[in-house]
Amino acid sequence: MNRFRVTLIAVCLVLAWLAHKDISLYLRNPQPLTISIGELETLEKAPREWLAVSGGYPDFLQGINMTGSMEFEAFLVPLTSSADGTNYKVWFETRDPQILEALSTYYFLLDTRAQQQQFIEDNAHLFSGQRHVTGMTAAELVANSNQKKLITMLEQMGANVTGTPIFISEDKEPAVWRGALFALVAFAGMLKLTWDVRTRPQTPRI
Repeated sequence: MNRFRVTLIAVCLVLAWLAHKDISLYLRNPQPLTISIGELETLEKAPREWLAVSGGYPDFLQGINMTGSMEFEAFLVPLTSSADGTNYKVWFETRDPQILEALSTYYFLLDTRAQQQQFIEDNAHLFSGQRHVTGMTAAELVANSNQKKLITMLEQMGANVTGTPIFISEDKEPAVWRGALFALVAFAGMLKLTWDVRTRPQTPRI
């Protein structure tokens, strides 16, 4: 019985910590912070975890397939302040099905450079122009580990990286409801523990 209580306390503490993490993240980011790509490129790190980056030009052809295989669910793309920019300070991870399908076709289904060039021209609405990117940065404990892996991967692939890159996961938002659920479960667990202690039969004294 004591082992069960210790386990329950440990689980409740972990859930409470996760709840605090999610809820405090949301309190710091009730809305995405709007910032221009030009301003973001000058910063050492992102000013907040939830950003809405305006004025950026994605360079999809300089992007990186995160899996290295023909089937991929995400693509890491540099975002610059001009159409021909090479300051690859800001990167965003996109899971846009339309973009992923176009990139898959470009890299794996077209045999010649001429075919690829024609495909780019036919799909200029996807490959050119500005893109407003809203998402979460790699600023949390677990995400920091992923960020280091991404930096190492970019260096190994010889990507043109300026300073410490900023990574944004497009369309990701603070998980406030997940935090609330963790908090409720942790609270319920502590209530059960308190109830069990109060209603525990007293051992009669001899």
